[in-house]
Amino acid sequence: MTGYYSSLKPFLRTFLQGRPILTYHHVGPRKRGARLKGLYLSPSLFAAQVRELRDAGFLPGSLDELRGEGGLSSRRVWMTFDDGFRDVFLHALPVLAQSGFGSIQFLVAGRIGGTNEWQQQAGDVPEPLMDEAEVRAWLAAGQEIGSHTLTHPWLTRISDYQAREEINSSKKALEDRFGKEVRHFCYPYGDVNERIRDLVGEAGYSTACTTRAGVNLPDGDRLMLKRFTARYPSRNLKNLWKQLVGRLAGYC
Repeated sequence: MTGYYSSLKPFLRTFLQGRPILTYHHVGPRKRGARLKGLYLSPSLFAAQVRELRDAGFLPGSLDELRGEGGLSSRRVWMTFDDGFRDVFLHALPVLAQSGFGSIQFLVAGRIGGTNEWQQQAGDVPEPLMDEAEVRAWLAAGQEIGSHTLTHPWLTRISDYQAREEINSSKKALEDRFGKEVRHFCYPYGDVNERIRDLVGEAGYSTACTTRAGVNLPDGDRLMLKRFTARYPSRNLKNLWKQLVGRLAGYC
């Protein structure tokens, strides 16, 4: 088993040993020329994954439940989306609404309605981010939002002053704009050290997500939550998934 999640079977035993969190970036067709291909998941595969979890008896969880004992259901899964891409709003939200699954979208507060500038600087293709109306519709549909900083920097590579501004001001900007308390944070690139972790705690966040793989235990560090990255199957899983997606095609 790796940190990349495509289907439930290889992960089931692990999921039942703690609190599993899945993370997604794109749900939609991959643009021609995209460099970070692993960040894209087709809408049909996303629907198949959600249905598989639901059919196995898994219930959606809110990150708020990770603070206490409310998340100890033996079949509970938490779903997160990083960056706030518009394709998630277009393709994932209808699936979540139909299945009754809740999730949280970590927004880059200073880039709402813009594009993925941080990836374009590294030579990737432009991708639109959710605008204010779409974020409000996301919230109205019962989904949650959290902070992914103001501009998506590598937090360990900037000064304490800059990091504190990215962490604190993004929280305030989202709360002021959408009238919702923002209690959850996600480290861009999974880039975190003890200094950054402490700044997130000082800002008043209840939880913070990393890119480290694994399930979360009741007594684990809530500011260093582990997640499994959801993606399309590797080549050696293609035949298995071809059968699964074929069975679930009517759901999409």
